[in-house]
Amino acid sequence: MIPILMAALLAAPSADSVVGTWHSPTKHGLIQISKCGSTICGTLRDGDDIRANPNARDVNNSDPKLKDRPLKGLNIFSGFTPGAEGWENGQVYDPSKGKTYSGKITIKDANTLTLRGCIFVPLCRTDTWTRAR
Repeated sequence: MIPILMAALLAAPSADSVVGTWHSPTKHGLIQISKCGSTICGTLRDGDDIRANPNARDVNNSDPKLKDRPLKGLNIFSGFTPGAEGWENGQVYDPSKGKTYSGKITIKDANTLTLRGCIFVPLCRTDTWTRAR
């Protein structure tokens, strides 16, 4: 039993493997992934909407109190914890739709990850992100 537990702990992803700046294919986003305590989170740094209007706001948010938040610097995902295949049990916010989804991040290699967001399974969407250089 102990060797199985040790193997599972060794296989758990390191926050260092995902920390950094990543390109998202959605609206040419640039997201900064950081350690946030024992979880990881992601902040929107740039994208088509921000380039078109540096003062762009979170106008699609379903909560009227949040519609005036700037898109630049917006926390778009949080709460991801290490899992068997990557980071899971997180929340992903899509500012273009103003909706939050459950999410999972899988590290493909040092420069590629997939982010999967689901309303509920099987209604999911997966994007492939590449590390910015």
